[in-house]
Amino acid sequence: MAENRSQGSDRSNQETVEISKDEYPGDHKGQEPKNLQDLVQCVQTLLQGMQDKFQGMSDQILARIDEMGHRIDDLEKNIADIMMQSGTEEGDKGVSGS
Repeated sequence: MAENRSQGSDRSNQETVEISKDEYPGDHKGQEPKNLQDLVQCVQTLLQGMQDKFQGMSDQILARIDEMGHRIDDLEKNIADIMMQSGTEEGDKGVSGS
């Protein structure tokens, strides 16, 4: 399973690099950097934008996982309530089956 995650991460990194190459014929504004400072600034801006996007996606994923956890808890509670109402709790199954 960890192997699949690392492969997925590698694939994501490769896609990011490819996207970056396609997006960057120069500056995001269509201007090529004139000197090293401009290039460094452009790369920093690009990396910051990518970091912001990944952070936003990470936050969304964690929020959805948390929401799913709450839904599962509610579902388990509802199932337990239904089982209690119908009189088919686990302990009752063995007794009524005899």
